[in-house]
Amino acid sequence: MTDDAVLSFLEKRLGRRHARQRLGIEKDHEAQVFGQGINFFHIENLTIGHAVIRAVLMATGLYWRGLRNAAKVEVRENLIHAPHLPKAFDGFTILQISDLHVDMSEPAMARLVQMVPDFHYDVCILTGDYRGKTWGPYEPSLAGMEKLCALLKGPVYGVLGNHDTILMVPRLEEMGVKMLLNEADVIERGGERIHLAGVDDAHFYRMENIEKAADSIPHEEFSILFTHTPEIYRQAAHADFDVLISGHTHGGQICLPGGIPITLSAVLPRTLGSGPWRHHDMVGYTAVGAGSSVVPVRFNCPPEITLHRLRRSPPGDDQ
Repeated sequence: MTDDAVLSFLEKRLGRRHARQRLGIEKDHEAQVFGQGINFFHIENLTIGHAVIRAVLMATGLYWRGLRNAAKVEVRENLIHAPHLPKAFDGFTILQISDLHVDMSEPAMARLVQMVPDFHYDVCILTGDYRGKTWGPYEPSLAGMEKLCALLKGPVYGVLGNHDTILMVPRLEEMGVKMLLNEADVIERGGERIHLAGVDDAHFYRMENIEKAADSIPHEEFSILFTHTPEIYRQAAHADFDVLISGHTHGGQICLPGGIPITLSAVLPRTLGSGPWRHHDMVGYTAVGAGSSVVPVRFNCPPEITLHRLRRSPPGDDQ
């Protein structure tokens, strides 16, 4: 598509205001290190920081081990207990793939291509950060996404992350990914239904609109919010979402023994930085992601893709 054709597509798809606002903010804050977003400092935009981290790891002899670790993608299973889940959705399974950073995580992507065809799930959700950098070319990332999406069984949903330009949306939707950008969709089964909602990036571009995403969802019906970052957990819980599924933090990516993150690049309690958690009545999960950011290494924090299984039972009752 030409630039004019992409803009026309986005305006029809998202509305003139959202499309132009997102593009304008992207241009204003391209490669910005300080300011903007929830975090004041953005190490992923500090190019010299990448070189320093890589040099330190090489000097200590750890760099190549970190590269090997980053390719060892694991499958994690997460049970989501919800006594008020509609009966028809007991056992409903969601495959979550997050933080691919496709163009800088090639070994992990190769591993995913091998793994994905063997999984059984009802829907797949991609929770953002398809591109390695936060600016610049995005075609290499889309080329990698095309290979992966060809292996996914529908329906497939996606949201944008802080590394993603909204210009990627037309191609992703051509691949069969239904992008949820402050929008919701309904899945029906056996005369019952659940709602899936997704918001635009809430970490850097601050383009999330939870109210708009939840507007069509009846208060009493079961709903899941997909968001790149878990940093909006308070707003989501008070907007009556039953479940929040997110990524972004990488679980720290470079962690101390025991999986203790040195930094999460997110403003939230560390208990919400990876894995399952709860806030008030809302159940949450933060995936550590399949790819790597800043430098393509991992320590004490294996990359993951996640199978979430909904269970109509209270915690502790797995029968």
